[in-house]
Amino acid sequence: MLGAALAMLAGRRPRLQRALSVAALGTVVLVAAFLVYLTETDGIQTLWVAAWPDSAGIVLVADRLSSLMLLVASLVTLAVLVFSTGQDQEEVRQETPVSIFHPTLLLLSAGVSDAFLAGDLFNLYVGFEILLFASYVLLTMGATRPRIRAGAIYVVVNLVSSALFLILLAVVYTATGTVNMAELAQRVPQLPADMQLMIQALMLTVFGIKAAVFPLSAWLPDSYPTAPAPVTAVFAGLLTKVGVYSMLRVQTLLFAERPLTTILLIVGGASMMVGILGAVAQSELKRLLSFTLVSHVGYMIMGVALATTGSLAAAIYYTAHHITIQTALFLTAGLMARVGGSTELDKVSGLASLSPRLALLFGIPALNLAGIPPFSGFIGKIGLMRAGAQVGTPLAWLLVVTSVVASLLTLYVMAKVWNRAFWGEVRVVGARRVGSARPSKPAGTTTQPASVPTGTVTVAQEGVVSPSSATSTAATRPTHVAEPMPGVMVGASLGLIVVSLALTVAAGPLYEFCEHAATMLLSDGYVTAVLGGR
Repeated sequence: MLGAALAMLAGRRPRLQRALSVAALGTVVLVAAFLVYLTETDGIQTLWVAAWPDSAGIVLVADRLSSLMLLVASLVTLAVLVFSTGQDQEEVRQETPVSIFHPTLLLLSAGVSDAFLAGDLFNLYVGFEILLFASYVLLTMGATRPRIRAGAIYVVVNLVSSALFLILLAVVYTATGTVNMAELAQRVPQLPADMQLMIQALMLTVFGIKAAVFPLSAWLPDSYPTAPAPVTAVFAGLLTKVGVYSMLRVQTLLFAERPLTTILLIVGGASMMVGILGAVAQSELKRLLSFTLVSHVGYMIMGVALATTGSLAAAIYYTAHHITIQTALFLTAGLMARVGGSTELDKVSGLASLSPRLALLFGIPALNLAGIPPFSGFIGKIGLMRAGAQVGTPLAWLLVVTSVVASLLTLYVMAKVWNRAFWGEVRVVGARRVGSARPSKPAGTTTQPASVPTGTVTVAQEGVVSPSSATSTAATRPTHVAEPMPGVMVGASLGLIVVSLALTVAAGPLYEFCEHAATMLLSDGYVTAVLGGR
């Protein structure tokens, strides 16, 4: 939040604002990494803010789960911020005005961080509201008609969710006299069974809307695709995961008997299938990826609902994996729009020959999302399937089968994108310069093939170019020259892919860390650390 304030003050000096924003998020990454180290070596870290009484005090708690989520979230946000600095001046003006975008993105990061570290429900609500207020601005940036329309849907849904959250806080405080989660872990089990059931149902509804689980996910595919590429990427990577994290926290901490487990398992399986079937039907890449996001949230809900050490460890690992992969794919979609002029699969093709680097940036996370071994997606899915097999109930086995089918359909969807957008003859939309926002030459002008610099590709507007027809095409249609993608954008996307590969290379120690986190979630360690630290 301090970084956001400084960035706002430096609004008239874009370079200084970028430097302040990167420095702020870089510092958060270092702090989060140190918290991961502390929670592994010294256990849960708590901080009671000021000297308020226990029943009214604000406590920040970092355990293995929250510190890992904080680290991955800050890395992703930093990558998105760096990606946005590669935009051309005209794109910045239209898509992500620096004076607004940087402070708002930092404020969003502050809300996400507060939600992960909140030790009481009211502070969790405050964290949600901070990130939601920031997301309203980011989603409607540019004020185009599609963004305003999508933003209206997003705002209405989240205002309803926030109202339900306030009702939940009132009910919980009236019933227990506290909103501190450690104290609630002691008091909620003493409530009548019907009261526990109502509180759990309210919590799962509120956090289910945030996580976009079926049938509370209809708003997401209509909201995310209209936003600028950096905004869509950070939304897809982080916002739904805060909802998943909240469900994971309250389910393990407050509801030992978990009376709604069966419903949660059904919701997880339905999210997997409805999301991926929706993706199969799409021909626009960002909408397609939005539906896969709904589907893969179902895997995380499966781990939460099974509620064993193995399932929770797999869910934590899979959440960290999915944050990086989903963000990388949406950033790559932004690069595809620059190179091909569109993310409509019916309008572009041949991108692999036009830009091999772009093909690499899409291919690796696409295979990872589909769960192809030995990538981290495969490791997380195998962990979830093994946990379901160990539970062994008919519903658990059904979920295992559903997860396999959804994974195969994800592979089909990724292959469809590859075949339609990357294979075939080069075809792009719009006469614009790839990697630049400068307009192409006016209609009716021509570019002679001999004048095209070495290493560039000439592409006709909404046309197909082959070596034999390049001359005739250039003589009759406006053209543009495909320039290299901005290095900082490629570097930011590649950095996220490297992080996802690191999750694979370091899968052994990282998965062990996740197992320790799951063990702590199912123990009284959280309650002891928070209340004992007072």
